[in-house]
Amino acid sequence: MTKNPSPAQMPVSAFYGEIDPPQRLLMGPGPANVHPRVLRAMSAQMLGQFDPEFTVYMDETMALYRQVFQTDNHWTMLIDGTARAAIEAALVSLIAPDDLVLVLRFGRFGLLLTEIVQRCGGRIEALDAPWGEVLSLDQIEEAVRRLRPKVLAVVHGDTSTTMAQPLDGIGAICRKYDCLTYVDATATLSGMDLNVDRLGLDVVTAGLQKCLGGPAGSAPITISPQAAEAIFHRRHVEKGIAPADLKPGNGPMIRSNYLDLAMIMDYWSERRLNHHTESATMLYGARECARVALQEGLANRFRRHDQASRAMVAGLQAMGLTLFGDLSNKMSNVTGIEIPSGIDGEKLRGLMRDDFQIEIGSSFGPLKGRIWRIGAMGYNCHKHNVLITLCALETTLRKTGYGVTAGAGADSALSVYDGQA
Repeated sequence: MTKNPSPAQMPVSAFYGEIDPPQRLLMGPGPANVHPRVLRAMSAQMLGQFDPEFTVYMDETMALYRQVFQTDNHWTMLIDGTARAAIEAALVSLIAPDDLVLVLRFGRFGLLLTEIVQRCGGRIEALDAPWGEVLSLDQIEEAVRRLRPKVLAVVHGDTSTTMAQPLDGIGAICRKYDCLTYVDATATLSGMDLNVDRLGLDVVTAGLQKCLGGPAGSAPITISPQAAEAIFHRRHVEKGIAPADLKPGNGPMIRSNYLDLAMIMDYWSERRLNHHTESATMLYGARECARVALQEGLANRFRRHDQASRAMVAGLQAMGLTLFGDLSNKMSNVTGIEIPSGIDGEKLRGLMRDDFQIEIGSSFGPLKGRIWRIGAMGYNCHKHNVLITLCALETTLRKTGYGVTAGAGADSALSVYDGQA
């Protein structure tokens, strides 16, 4: 009797095929499709992290992202990891045990900031808005004045609710009460105007996979001189790489090695202290993301996202759909739609994917099963993608029993693009 070969004895080709993903149009809240220029840049040959050519690319990347963040901050660089790695690096490096942190919360990702602050040992005070709303400047100033936190932490655009917290005035309030600001701009950088210096923000982090048109895996960050001073106050350098002339801080040690911003900043400095091995592939991709954004021009990019948002809103409303939340504070790159009564939201998403190769999103927590989220961001934020998505949604809604006037969505979106609305 012949025995079947074990998996270890079988050739790989017998049970694993070459990766060949379907050509999906990612019109959810992120990630979006990657710009072809970024994919090409990421296919370039590896270099060692201390190769002179590679360190030039690091310096160029810093200079490019200063322009993307609209800042003069020297400490503007990348964190190796997804956007969440940069969030954790910022918070664990700013917050020592027992520090008081005010978290502004209006969706899932404000709750995420709360959890990370807890893991850093910080004391938390939260200022909450109902999901679908944002917080007023008066509410924020009253809380900062009363609590005097060390750090105020806020998400700029929370994709779970599709709301964007206005940032004007927050930096000034925090300066007035000697408080550092941290902003998670994962979903908004280069899609919505975020002028770090004008707004007076201290630490801002982002991700590549949304408006920047790259893949998840590298996270831009910018750090003000005030925040850098606070972080270097906690500087501790590994014994194996510490030069004799490097002065340690006298504050409490940052409670992460990999996400220790003081050591990462020394790595991106002229010292090039060997904190970790920088991902060459991700640096190439992040560098190209910034080049693409700056060559288009940030003002043009913001207008493109705003126009797509207005077209998407007009098209969805013309189909008789109800949009979620306070539209005056809606993100320009993601739109929330209340799922009509009697429609199976997940079934519709499956049909969009299977029939049209288009992905749209659902949501989380109290909004799970209540809303869809459609994104138009980065490389996907173009007229034809908005129209294709609206037409596919219209067809799929009719297929699931929801009455829609044929062509209403696309016609209304086109009127925005044609300047008639």
